[in-house]
Amino acid sequence: MPERPARVLVVDDNLEMARTLAEGLVDRGYEATAVGSGKQALAELGADGFDAIVTDLRMPNVDGLELLAASRKLDPDRPVIVMTAYSAVDTAVESIRQGAYHYLTKPFKQDELAIFLGRALEGRRLRREATVLKTALRAQFSTANILGSSEGMKAVRERIRRVADAPAPVIVLGETGTGKGLVARALHADSRRAGAAFVSVNCAALPEPLLESELFGHVKGAFTGAAADRPGLFAEADGGTLFLDEIAEMTPALQAKLLHVLESGTVRPVGATKEKAVDVRIIAATHRDLPETVRAGKFREDLMYRLDVVSIVLPPLRDRADDIAELSGHFLDQARARYPESPVQRLSPAALAALGRYRWPGNVRELAHTIEKVTLLGPNAEVAVDDLPEAVKRAEPAPGLAFAGEIIPLRELERRYAAWALAQTGGHRGKTAEKLGVDPKTLRKWLGEADRDGGD
Repeated sequence: MPERPARVLVVDDNLEMARTLAEGLVDRGYEATAVGSGKQALAELGADGFDAIVTDLRMPNVDGLELLAASRKLDPDRPVIVMTAYSAVDTAVESIRQGAYHYLTKPFKQDELAIFLGRALEGRRLRREATVLKTALRAQFSTANILGSSEGMKAVRERIRRVADAPAPVIVLGETGTGKGLVARALHADSRRAGAAFVSVNCAALPEPLLESELFGHVKGAFTGAAADRPGLFAEADGGTLFLDEIAEMTPALQAKLLHVLESGTVRPVGATKEKAVDVRIIAATHRDLPETVRAGKFREDLMYRLDVVSIVLPPLRDRADDIAELSGHFLDQARARYPESPVQRLSPAALAALGRYRWPGNVRELAHTIEKVTLLGPNAEVAVDDLPEAVKRAEPAPGLAFAGEIIPLRELERRYAAWALAQTGGHRGKTAEKLGVDPKTLRKWLGEADRDGGD
């Protein structure tokens, strides 16, 4: 459907002048309406919507400034261009202070009006698109998108809601793949900073000199290759949120500089002599045990306490098995949208049960990748157990829960435990045998594979 032309209201107490301007705009693709008084223009604004207004400044009864005020009250984002005689330029400048987009001094050419009107409407369109995009992004990353009905995840969502608007730093703790980045984005999206930048950096991915320059910026000539000033991620996140993922991998020297920023609210770019004030909310994350890292001398104790004003601990997926069905359905919907030609439509009850038995060492990330894989490769509408990865198919309930109140033969206990250990390593047999302290042959025996192969 073609986009409708922009609707413009042209107002001048000289009605012939208004009609002439309106006709010129119609010739340039606009839908223009001409009226001969400010009072009539107010009635038109109340009865129908216009995308822009072009109005004379000096008119009897209701002048251009009054019309400007009324328009901004109805639609603050609607551009208003005022027309004025040379003798009233001071009043025209005042209209700019009150929110007019631009003023034109009579006489002017139709093309001049068309140029400024086009710029004003394009600016309005871009602002509206940005608002829609920000709203969509906020909805996409809000707390409502952190799935799970388990008590652990309910507690996580409640903690996010309680601290989202607090200026204090937050540290998000949890195993790899539990969704720490998703929590960081939810904290930003649900805060008053949501309209500003969310900047993320993985502290483990960059060497110390590069990470320092990335975070704090540098001035031209600060080091070889510094050909121009660079503001850095703290400056980029000013007014918003900076997410420091895997912060425990940061070197002690950078930890000291980060502590200074947290305490002073200022950053000093590499090679600079002056500090710059920044307003940044810090969210950090790590999969490591921070107190243990402090005891090992790899993390500053004062920085740990400065960051740990509020902590959010994400439970591993194995401790929230009740959420697996909900998460699997969500990831299946995403995968089907990504691969519309896949025949896969649902997971069988047996497949869901197998997913629930597996211990998910890679947590939610591993589950998402598993569902994507079976959606891409699955041959049928319903995913069966045989369509799942080998480690998931062979998974047994965790020892101690698999046979509570049940006396079973020692050989069966060996088999179940070996299958569970294999699942924890993602099906890696060599690693499983090493962790169990046995050779691969013994592992095969425990798994019952030697019997099926006809002996050792």
